[in-house]
Amino acid sequence: MTCSELLLEPLTRENLQAVAELDLLCLGGLWTLAGYQRELESPNSELLTLTSSAQTQSGTMLAMGCFWAIVEEAHITVLAVHPDTQNQGMGKALILALLRRAVRRKLERATLEVRASNQIALSLYEKLGFQVAGRRKGYYQKTNEDALILWRGGLQEAEFFRQLQQWERQARAKLRDRGWELSETAC
Repeated sequence: MTCSELLLEPLTRENLQAVAELDLLCLGGLWTLAGYQRELESPNSELLTLTSSAQTQSGTMLAMGCFWAIVEEAHITVLAVHPDTQNQGMGKALILALLRRAVRRKLERATLEVRASNQIALSLYEKLGFQVAGRRKGYYQKTNEDALILWRGGLQEAEFFRQLQQWERQARAKLRDRGWELSETAC
């Protein structure tokens, strides 16, 4: 089976519009183009993208994820996968890349909010060691749905680093099984 290249790289000015379009498609316009521009310029923000070499020319963005480095914490603010490529392992590959970046920044823990009804995401986060730390009532304004606050500590522990490497091997294998070969630019 021939694999298509899946490129993991930091957000660039050239793909700002594509990221904003993916946000609109997946998240209903959570952030604007100007919001992503601010993320690009912020030294506390890590925003990674996944694109296919076959689709980059058309501006199609397959997935994106972002965290803010706040003191010793990686607060994961956005994770979105294009609907046409969901359930192929891209979300897991992206969250693992974000966690690796958090480790490199010497951050101790990761947090995020997720819809209480999003069982697919909750299952993934639980497999990665996230635990429910609280609930934000009516957090999602359009639906008045609650958000669960998830927390994952120990990012600087040797055991976490070993587990992260194992998860990354598994994620790459799943992507390969789905016809994708993950490569990274120097981030």
